[in-house]
Amino acid sequence: MINVRFTQGGQSLTLVDPSAIAAGSLLPGIGRNALRTKTITALAAAALLATSLTLTACSSDGGGSADIVTVNGAEPQNPLVPTNTNENMGGRVVDRLWAGLKYYDADGVAHNEMAESIETTDRKSYRITLKSGWTFTDGSPVTAKSFVDAWNYGALSTNAQLQNYVFSSIAGFDEVAAENPTVQTMSGLKVIDDRTFTVELKSPSIDFEDSLGYSPYYPLPEVAYEDMQAYGENPIGNGPYMFAGNGAWEHNSKIELVPNPDYQGGRPAKNKGLRFVMYQSYDTAYADLQSGNLDALDTIPDSALTVYKNDLGDRAITKPTAQNQHIGVQPNVPHFAGEEGLLRRRAISMAIDRESICDKIFHGTRIPARDFTAATLPGFNGDLPGSEVLVFNPDEAKKVWAQADAISPWSGRYEIAYNSDGGHQAWIEAVANSVKNTLGIDSIAVPYPTFKNIRDEVNAESIGKAFRYGWQGDYPSMLQFLTSQYYSYSETNNVNYNSPEFDRLLDAALAAPTQEESYRVIAQAQALLIKDLVDIPVLDYVAAAGVSDKVSNAEVAWNGLFAFENIEK
Repeated sequence: MINVRFTQGGQSLTLVDPSAIAAGSLLPGIGRNALRTKTITALAAAALLATSLTLTACSSDGGGSADIVTVNGAEPQNPLVPTNTNENMGGRVVDRLWAGLKYYDADGVAHNEMAESIETTDRKSYRITLKSGWTFTDGSPVTAKSFVDAWNYGALSTNAQLQNYVFSSIAGFDEVAAENPTVQTMSGLKVIDDRTFTVELKSPSIDFEDSLGYSPYYPLPEVAYEDMQAYGENPIGNGPYMFAGNGAWEHNSKIELVPNPDYQGGRPAKNKGLRFVMYQSYDTAYADLQSGNLDALDTIPDSALTVYKNDLGDRAITKPTAQNQHIGVQPNVPHFAGEEGLLRRRAISMAIDRESICDKIFHGTRIPARDFTAATLPGFNGDLPGSEVLVFNPDEAKKVWAQADAISPWSGRYEIAYNSDGGHQAWIEAVANSVKNTLGIDSIAVPYPTFKNIRDEVNAESIGKAFRYGWQGDYPSMLQFLTSQYYSYSETNNVNYNSPEFDRLLDAALAAPTQEESYRVIAQAQALLIKDLVDIPVLDYVAAAGVSDKVSNAEVAWNGLFAFENIEK
């Protein structure tokens, strides 16, 4: 037997003054300004039940797969190319296979990884110098060109990368992102030598440097450009892990990684490998966790939320995280365009009893959403103008629904799509029932087999109904949540929001001279989102996770995922 200690971040928690108002990957979900503290609501603070856990566990059997850490996963939507991976299940693998200029520790603090230095005097012009000696797992060197070429590939419109909006702040992006680009590379990127390149932004950015650990900024080896689709099926990176040989990705079954012996960064693997096991049900995953067939599960199923702490004891983990869940609907769905659509979204939002859903289904592991980001992020304000639309108000909901009917009488059924492999059935059914009982309309939850199924239809704008979706922070900044999902030109703008005024406010928040000014402008941007109610924020997360008795050390990070490199058996 061995004595074990779990660490849950140990950071200070600061309640937000409503006057200090602010600026991750789609959940099946995820900038920051050198995050040193996380701000959370008093409710979330009360829900922080465990920050340091101790226990006794038996060490795992030696040899073979017993040494591999098994963690929950699901089939990624796309081949594993960093600039085209914008969802949780692909992202958790991508972040293990690559190293960027920076990386984020479990508390969300950014550290240099491949960057030796990132120099700027004006937050507009940057000179980046790489550490020497880094290679990809095929043995080829990682150079300044590896970064510049990858960023240009990601930005070029003809490559149709889901994450291309990330490069929008770089000079020359507009030209390469045009529908019919006349140039192939951004003018703001220049290779100086093998270890040095420069970046020129369109305007100063308060978020740019800290965003450089985000996956679209990862480098690519030259071999990737020979066949990007094939490369994404068997990727070559420079991170703490690499694919465990041919056949490492068994689609809809598992992805197996082994430590990269040549990795030189600050997050080396403390285990002998990772196996991402693709589950169709979190109930099945939880049963495997209890039986010792799964080592770490980042989402306890709804069915176990009342018992998992008793079941797991000190192996249960609870922590507020930067994750949310929303209900979206695209404007091509009947009754949801224009003024009628706005009124219907407002009525539906006020018809949702968030408090009851959080209490009765999630038992304190969710809190009602109060904005479009997450309550744990720096600068969060839970009292934005107009946020009363996010509070259960049956009488007002009925009144607003009637106003929409005066424009065009309601017909049909209000359907909410969810993916069955994500543990969302109970709360989506509760939302549908709350809407049905409040507004007196036919409202149902519609299951899709997998997250990939629902994302493919959302991206193709063919889903034809409301859908649940969430965001899990990629770096801890409200700006990352907002720019990724609501910039008019973002490929991850799921609801086709197009507001020049909102774009202008986000640009101003990024260009703000101080963090406090950025928070002030972001508050204005979020107030506009509330006025337009572009989608319906429902829940923020308090992570409920657990590990098996074979695990001796594990930590849930700021974004709700395990710090996979640090899991030990």
